[in-house]
Amino acid sequence: MGKNSNDKILNVVELETIESLAKIVSDNELSEITVSCENCNITIKGRKPAPQTVVAGMGVSASAPVQAAEVKAESAKEVGAAVEGNVVKSPIVGTFYQAPSPDKPPFVKVGDKVKKGDVIMIIESMKLMNEVQSEFDGTVEKILVSDGQPVEFDQPIMIIK
Repeated sequence: MGKNSNDKILNVVELETIESLAKIVSDNELSEITVSCENCNITIKGRKPAPQTVVAGMGVSASAPVQAAEVKAESAKEVGAAVEGNVVKSPIVGTFYQAPSPDKPPFVKVGDKVKKGDVIMIIESMKLMNEVQSEFDGTVEKILVSDGQPVEFDQPIMIIK
């Protein structure tokens, strides 16, 4: 590609976004992630080749090691079988945050009562803060991940009874 082509891509996708994608690939040990925009496709490859998995409805495809995916699936089954209540799962790949900012109190703590529609966490993905609302009424029984921890799509995060 010539200089003009690269300039156009950088105008469409900022360098920070590319760096964020590279960090997601690295932190989650993905083999590859592809993002398609209007006028460009960006593929960032990690170190581990694996079969491709498509995240439905997000315009993003990612590859993860099969062994890790199988282990996570078993963990999710164990969580679902080991607890009673409703399991809240991550709607996207990103970073879990319990509070709107470091100086604010968490949205919910273990023992708090929540109603359907209450904001219970934030998942940061590609520098966007995505508020996650409860799909259930009940009491927060357990929070399964730590604040600031990377999470996978469909990973169990919280139990609401």
